Amino acid sequence: MKKFLYLLPTLSLAAEAMAQGQQRPNIVYIMSDDHTAQMMSCYGHSPISTPHMDAIAEGGVLFNNSFVANSLSGPSRACMLTGKHSHKNGFTNNEHGIFDGSQQTMPKLMRQAGYQTALIGKWHLVSTPTGFDHFEIVPGQGDYYNPTFITMDGKEHIEKGYLTNITTDKAIEWMEQRDKEKPFILFVHHKAVHRDWLPEMKYLRLYEDQTFPYPETFHDAWGGRKAARLQEMSIASPHDMDLIYDNKIYSPGDTSRLCERYLSYVNRLDEADRKTYFEFHDSLTAAFKKNPPVGQALKEYKYQRYMRDYAKVTRSLDDNIGRLTDYLKEAGLWDNTLVVYTSDQGFYMGEHGWFDKRFMYEESFNTPLIMHLPRGYERRGNIDEMVQNIDYAPTFLDMAGAPIPEDIQGQSLVPLLKGEKVIGRWRDAIYYHFYEYPAEHSARRHYGIRTKSWKLIHFYNDIDQWEMYDLEKDPHELHNLYGQPRYAKQQKQLHKQLRRLQKQYDDPIESQIK
Repeated sequence: MKKFLYLLPTLSLAAEAMAQGQQRPNIVYIMSDDHTAQMMSCYGHSPISTPHMDAIAEGGVLFNNSFVANSLSGPSRACMLTGKHSHKNGFTNNEHGIFDGSQQTMPKLMRQAGYQTALIGKWHLVSTPTGFDHFEIVPGQGDYYNPTFITMDGKEHIEKGYLTNITTDKAIEWMEQRDKEKPFILFVHHKAVHRDWLPEMKYLRLYEDQTFPYPETFHDAWGGRKAARLQEMSIASPHDMDLIYDNKIYSPGDTSRLCERYLSYVNRLDEADRKTYFEFHDSLTAAFKKNPPVGQALKEYKYQRYMRDYAKVTRSLDDNIGRLTDYLKEAGLWDNTLVVYTSDQGFYMGEHGWFDKRFMYEESFNTPLIMHLPRGYERRGNIDEMVQNIDYAPTFLDMAGAPIPEDIQGQSLVPLLKGEKVIGRWRDAIYYHFYEYPAEHSARRHYGIRTKSWKLIHFYNDIDQWEMYDLEKDPHELHNLYGQPRYAKQQKQLHKQLRRLQKQYDDPIESQIK
């Protein structure tokens, strides 16, 4: 697909705009980890309320068809930073990946365009961040309680409090101290809502009286889908979702590896909070052991505990989005700032009986995306065009008046944000490629495409299976239609589109595995 070359501004255009008194917009990019559209009330089907996220969507735009290029934390972040698919930016998986910080990235290009750049929170790309005037990051996944931060001089220090709150504190502090004469782009990267789903202490008992509804596919038996049967992200499985590590059913004296990991997270709490935390969870453990559920009842119990913990962490995340947007308004920055909220990918909230992400199925392939738009961008409401996280880099460069390098693979969303008609000029399919296997959760390697109505996936490496879904008739992706004679024409067309995108993005994988 051709890029909108005629829409790409140059630095001379940016200079001309500034000479005429037109101020370039600031950009605040808020990204959570493992948050999903199913747990945002602005998407219309959440069991909890997210009022501050909703406020961004209600006053701005909400993307109904927002996707990632690789549903995994580190690779997703690399795609965002570079505007390129994983095979081009070099960071394909968390297990063995180290992001090459010497390569061209969007923050570096924004700096060249005269923007201040800052990153606060989760990095998760192993190498030291580059292209930022300021960064303060957490090591690895980070800790919810009394977290450790790494400053630009490489030194580590512990901050007292809850990570989601501290990340917002640091973001606001940087905006207060920045050079007020320059536009800025600020990356606010939260650990929330990542596993272990440890809540802020004031929300420890929140949602305990709520019973969460079970998804339609909660009892999916994965018929006709070999990779789905081989995964290790099942809520029912004691090996996948652990009663101690994930559900906090802990007995003193347990010396298992997962128990020790869990305790290492919780023991970061100050003594008084730790006492409160264990009193609450000891009562849950006692009730569980008094009448332990088995079979289907155990699966449902684990699901309810998972959902409550996830919802508690989401509540603090939403609070802090409100804190950040309130600051932008109070500081007089709101009208000239693009505020983006998204996640590094979607997540399974019991759909197909799962938690976690990785697969190209809708719940993890899709990621929430809402935006508050600065002055000059008139689009409001829902946007249905298919967009992807490789589009963020060219969008930010476009809005900054900076040239977009030809090797960036994403498309600028500026035409959509300005309300321009793009019928016939927008992509008709999205490309995906997941690499991390063998690894945790055992999601097999696969690639594929999604069109408006269809999806084609190829699982490869230790298995070889194609899957094809009619998303209009089968939105839950339960019935694999691949190889059925009545769908031969559609299957051929999807293969043609897949080859076209692999050629466009220069991914040679099909030729490599034949």
